[in-house]
Amino acid sequence: MVILSAILFFLTQHPFWSWPLLTLFGVALAHVLARWRGSPGWYGLILVFFIYGQLNIFLAHIFNALFLSAFGVGGTGVVTHSEMTSSTLNDANVWAYSAALKTADGKDVVTAFDSMSASIYPITNAILIPPEGERFVTRYIPGFPRNFVIMRNQSPYGIRQMVAEDRAPVDKAANQLAASPGNPAFIDEYRDALTRFLGKHRGDADPALIERYQAALDALPRR
Repeated sequence: MVILSAILFFLTQHPFWSWPLLTLFGVALAHVLARWRGSPGWYGLILVFFIYGQLNIFLAHIFNALFLSAFGVGGTGVVTHSEMTSSTLNDANVWAYSAALKTADGKDVVTAFDSMSASIYPITNAILIPPEGERFVTRYIPGFPRNFVIMRNQSPYGIRQMVAEDRAPVDKAANQLAASPGNPAFIDEYRDALTRFLGKHRGDADPALIERYQAALDALPRR
């Protein structure tokens, strides 16, 4: 597991260098297998590794996040510094981060990553990095803690984002009901939205918000 974690760390942190290295590895492997098996068809592996080297630029952090979330152990981390670089991704500047990690056995590990190489779970299209100075939850393979995945939905910043996203249907239903207070369908939609939110976030949302939403739910006419 440690060796695999180290390999994934390199592929994630150095995706552009990994492309020619993966291609060279494919050439060497294909040559060995073709000579050993006596079949030139093995040289097709060169194309496979060449294509994967290109895909690795965009997929390495995803494979790394899936691997670490499945097989890693829990730790924590803090972003200690962040700065914008001159590199760009999808017309947006790439950000570089320094982090201090705390392993399960209490050891401190200093590492670095950027917004291209960050491994975050669950997988989303958005690159959501914890704010500087705020502790977040990680998973890593013991023996190589520098390679870690940020467990977004278990970290305070991720929980805040989930709460904000799940408030949107409640606010929409509330505004809809305000436009037509007597509409039974709007009342039912607002009730369902409040019930779903309270059932999901009663333990992690702001208590004042929970109290307000509960009061709004209790004030609705019963079915």
